[in-house]
Amino acid sequence: MNGYYTVFDPSGKKIADCGSHRDAITLVGMRGEGHYYQFTPYPGEIVDVSSSKQLPTRDIVVNMDGGVGGSWKEIYEQFDEAFSVKKLNQNDEEVFIP
Repeated sequence: MNGYYTVFDPSGKKIADCGSHRDAITLVGMRGEGHYYQFTPYPGEIVDVSSSKQLPTRDIVVNMDGGVGGSWKEIYEQFDEAFSVKKLNQNDEEVFIP
C-alpha cells in the first residue's frame, strides 16, 4: 500500500514524515521512549467518468500544416481490394544517409 509515515514526539508534536517504514522505525529508535509513528495511506485514484464533460469529437479539426481550421483538404485514395496495397510515386529527391 502506498503512503507515508509520520513520526511524533511524546507530546504529539510532528517531527518528520518518512517515505519508508524502515526510516520511521530508525527515527523513533534514535529519539527515545515515547516517540511513535503513524501510517497515512495515499488516496486511491480518482476518476470522473461523467459523460457530460466529454468533448464533441465530430467538431475537432486537426491541421498538420500550421494553419487555422479549414485550411486542409480531404484526399480520397483508391486501393486495390485484392491486395490492399498502394504504390507510392517515385521522386527525384536526394536520399538522406546519416
